Amino acid sequence: MIKAIIIDDEAHVRVDIKKKIEQNFNHKIDITGEASDVDSAILIIEKEQPDLLFLDINLGQQTAFDILNQLTFKKFEIIFITGFDKHAIKAIKVGALDYILKPIDDDEFIAAVELAIEQNTQTTTLEKSIEVTNEYFNDNNTNKRIVLKTADTVFAIHEDDILYCKSEGNYTTFYTSITDKIIITKSAKKVEELLSEQKFVRCHQSYLVNKKHVIKYSKKGFLVLNNEIKIPVSSRRKEYTLEKIF
Repeated sequence: MIKAIIIDDEAHVRVDIKKKIEQNFNHKIDITGEASDVDSAILIIEKEQPDLLFLDINLGQQTAFDILNQLTFKKFEIIFITGFDKHAIKAIKVGALDYILKPIDDDEFIAAVELAIEQNTQTTTLEKSIEVTNEYFNDNNTNKRIVLKTADTVFAIHEDDILYCKSEGNYTTFYTSITDKIIITKSAKKVEELLSEQKFVRCHQSYLVNKKHVIKYSKKGFLVLNNEIKIPVSSRRKEYTLEKIF
């Protein structure tokens, strides 16, 4: 039997889901818990280690991704329960088994759960579910938004607002034009993969710079940004950097 948890901040939605499970999947799905907020959701997921989550996206002032970011248990399928518009749903579906629009339609719900039953031997990794946030915030190809997750905050930042990034080991600091520096646990290589190749240049082992904010190159071996910040350019990457920027 598949172990499932319902996470939604609306009590009537949780009741509705349980009722539909009892009516249609009583001997296949076992609801082992429910939660209405991020903190209680994390506790019950870690305790029960479910196979399936019925997961609301908006949870008060927080979101489903605040839960996913903090979990250590990583193997489960996700069916998102959402009131988001169809454009956003297309991105959300990338990282989930399925999605259901509110108010919940019986046929859509049954189809989603049947899919979960069929695939219950497979797993949805936490990383895959988190990656969907960047898809969701990708407004367009010219100035997409990326999601940066610190220990206690999730930032959605337009790429154009990022000045440069500095990495030390597995930590990278983002310097932006709109907020204080943001420190995340990603290496320079991982950050380079996250950012648009058309906009950012790896000019140094530890630095990625936004071409938009570069105004000149000094023969002393550094780039100058429009806020007068100087970014080092390694000799090994000099030719590549200058070709990409100028």
